[in-house]
Amino acid sequence: MFDQTPEEGRPGRAPSINVLGGPLLPCSAAPLTGFYRDGCCNTGREDMGLHTVCAVMTAEFLAFSKAHGNDLSTPMPEYGFAGLKPGDRWCLCAARWKEALDANAAPQVVLEATHAVTLQIVPLDELKKYAVKLQ
Repeated sequence: MFDQTPEEGRPGRAPSINVLGGPLLPCSAAPLTGFYRDGCCNTGREDMGLHTVCAVMTAEFLAFSKAHGNDLSTPMPEYGFAGLKPGDRWCLCAARWKEALDANAAPQVVLEATHAVTLQIVPLDELKKYAVKLQ
């Protein structure tokens, strides 16, 4: 799963394929997201949390995440993090998205920007129920 691919040339990285089988599109450059802070929900061996779901933040999800120990809305300037607000796109951990789904708090998902590795945690039919197109 995390082999070097000729087009990427980075050992330990999963190929940049989305859940629909096409090329992984960028999730967000503002705020800059992704485990590798490359704007995409790429993943690899060192991404233990599988930050692979391109989600559109909602007030409900941000409150849910904060209540469950992952405060994404509070700025942390010391880390260059301005905090997320509703409407921002962010690469979420697949397990966190699934946890929110199970609690009826899941945010919408950009399928074309959600990495295929997500399918190990969340079935495609569940992701499709929350699908939104990139603007």
